[in-house]
Amino acid sequence: MKIAFTAARNHLAREALTELTVTHGQHDIAHCDVIVALGGDGHVMRTLFEGMEAGKSVYALRRTKSVGFLCNDFTTDQLVEKISAAQSVVLHPLRLEATDVAGKRHTALAINEVTVIRETPQSARLKISVDGVERLSQFSGDGILVATPAGSTAYNRSCNGPIMPLDSRSLVMTAISGFLPRGWSHAILPEDATIEIEALEVGKRPVRLEAGLSVIHQAQYAKIKLAKDKHMTLLFNPDEHLGERIIREQFMI
Repeated sequence: MKIAFTAARNHLAREALTELTVTHGQHDIAHCDVIVALGGDGHVMRTLFEGMEAGKSVYALRRTKSVGFLCNDFTTDQLVEKISAAQSVVLHPLRLEATDVAGKRHTALAINEVTVIRETPQSARLKISVDGVERLSQFSGDGILVATPAGSTAYNRSCNGPIMPLDSRSLVMTAISGFLPRGWSHAILPEDATIEIEALEVGKRPVRLEAGLSVIHQAQYAKIKLAKDKHMTLLFNPDEHLGERIIREQFMI
């Protein structure tokens, strides 16, 4: 099996990279059978984008002191056998199409979530539409995020948004420290929904967009939709499958 190893910059990941490449060799991503990512979720997400472009699956091993939700437990034993027995999860990213206050257009992809968030101490003021229907004429708060089921255990959960089963065919939109409307916290939407968010009073209340590796400042408008024409394949050991992890997260206190 031809493996392309990638590693985060921390000591644990670099140490594992040295050990594993001595044992298994190192191949470039274009000619490998699988990518093995060593690190945490941030590194895994960057590697997933590389894998998507190259059409390669990613098997991640946790080499970080953080949660590493997208990673398998680290072991050097029977690596090839574990990869061969792994179960695949296909993830579709969110596609962001945006315009800033200068009229410049931007596009980006995000695995976990797209975030619209205030840039200054002034609260964000946003108008939200779903499939062309205005749903909130004015939202006030720190911001709004739109998450995939795979991303629902991340920032979305920290904002008290619901955790979504991997096969729920849904997206979740969650308030970040919402103030108005009173009592509104989130909405669960079908996966084919098109979400449009317009920043109001941008001169006084500037916002930025965060999507994957991209940050767009002075944002005016965002359209968010699941990119079904793009897919990323992540491999898990059978007893560490992502779907099971998402269910398990809902019972953790």
